[in-house]
Amino acid sequence: MLLNLLKNNFGLKLLAVGLALTAWGYFHLAAAPGTTARFDQTLAVPIVVTGLRTGYQARYADKVATVVIEVPRNGTVVKPDQVQAVLDIGDLVDPGFHNVQVKIVSPDVAIKSLSPASVTLSLDRVEEHRVPVSIDYVGDRRGIVVESAQVDPTMTTIRGVAADLSRVTAVRVEIPMPDKPQELDKMIRPAPSDAQGAEISDVQVSPNLVRVRARFIGSKGAQPRATR
Repeated sequence: MLLNLLKNNFGLKLLAVGLALTAWGYFHLAAAPGTTARFDQTLAVPIVVTGLRTGYQARYADKVATVVIEVPRNGTVVKPDQVQAVLDIGDLVDPGFHNVQVKIVSPDVAIKSLSPASVTLSLDRVEEHRVPVSIDYVGDRRGIVVESAQVDPTMTTIRGVAADLSRVTAVRVEIPMPDKPQELDKMIRPAPSDAQGAEISDVQVSPNLVRVRARFIGSKGAQPRATR
């Protein structure tokens, strides 16, 4: 009879005994003198630059570091703003690409892993150029001509890294062509553009708005447009 009871659901009984032994071992170990139970905490930390010299700009693709730290179970959980992931570039002076180690500044915690461990960073000099503002007329120009147009101020200052400034061929304001004679007096944002007319977004323009005044009149001899 006793043998039959032991054989009944033998697998479940064996599993229960195993779990009980595991639990006993865990609590016995946690309660042992000098032994501290720990757990892993994962933090997402912004990567920041320190030591950047005046007149330089640093650009890098990796903006966040993943840090895994070991924390005692009875300790205080570390807040993300208590940990910093830093790129120290105080010793860098030459423009170009540099591989910089990510350094963790934090309370007294054990760091188990860090990703990325280093970041490829582009260091460039920041420059300024004076560039005239040009007008770019867009749209259908049939039947309408520009009698006069002016921009105030006529010159702008563009600021950015040397590589980006070298791509700028013009600073333009776009004026849509009207479908009838009229006058325009408007503040428009000038945009730095390359040889293909595409805007270069990383270049700053000052002032960021210019006053554009233009007078559009009908073209003599222009064919009247068909109406529906």
